Amino acid sequence: MTSSAPGGTLTLADDLILSRMGYGAMQLAGPGVFGPPKDRAEAVAVLRTAVDLGVTHIDTSDFYGPFVVNEIIKEALHPYPADLRIVTKVGSRRDGDGAWVMSREPESLKAQVHDNLTRLGVDALDAVNLRLGNVEGPADEPGLAEEFGALVELQREGLIRHLGLSTVTSEQLTEAQAIAPVVTVQNLYNVAVRGDDALVDRCAAENIAYAPYFPLGGFSPFQSETLNTVAARVGASPQQTALAWLLRRSPTIVLIPGTSSVAHLRENIAAADVVLPDDAMAELNAIGG
Repeated sequence: MTSSAPGGTLTLADDLILSRMGYGAMQLAGPGVFGPPKDRAEAVAVLRTAVDLGVTHIDTSDFYGPFVVNEIIKEALHPYPADLRIVTKVGSRRDGDGAWVMSREPESLKAQVHDNLTRLGVDALDAVNLRLGNVEGPADEPGLAEEFGALVELQREGLIRHLGLSTVTSEQLTEAQAIAPVVTVQNLYNVAVRGDDALVDRCAAENIAYAPYFPLGGFSPFQSETLNTVAARVGASPQQTALAWLLRRSPTIVLIPGTSSVAHLRENIAAADVVLPDDAMAELNAIGG
């Protein structure tokens, strides 16, 4: 097992230290993040390889599958390494056809937390993100006190150690912080999709982990051409280059790229070793300008 975390570590609290290169477990489920994986043995191998490579940050949710992904995490890694931190999220459920259904009533959120606890096989969750919007972005809805307050209650009971938010605005982050400390934010962001630039900088200033999802989504052909050119020059794949840009973009960005392949996992983690000189950063910055 490697002694160093890929990309280094980010310390958010005394007991929440994350490898900046983490692993997002969503793709361990079947197509559409629904049902069992095609190759469960490979899914188990991906998780074990991630830990062997120094990853101490796994992102998951009980609505991946649903249930399937958390069950695979437990099968692969329980009893968990002492330094492993599992970040989960609540705020959605799946219907019988696999559709994503928002479910943020306080009692539902509490039930979702207990579902995560049971299937992961833990007494307390390291961090729980409250999902307020959908994959396209935050929901323009006022007020989150009731929903976030339900998670604060469970935190006070010792079932949750730290709280975070997913698909949120800066205003919603401010509202949540007035209720309890927020240590993680998870939003759509990458080198081409830069609507959260100000929020990324705010999270850095306040030592909040910012976990961007879809690190390669939303590129135009011209933007992809620029990325490909820079990647060839630095001797990396376009995906590795995009991930490396994110790591350098902000000291509190943590990455959670997902895959169901051990080979692809190794390629993703190797992005932590990609060096982007200043001229390469300037070209990549211009993609989202």
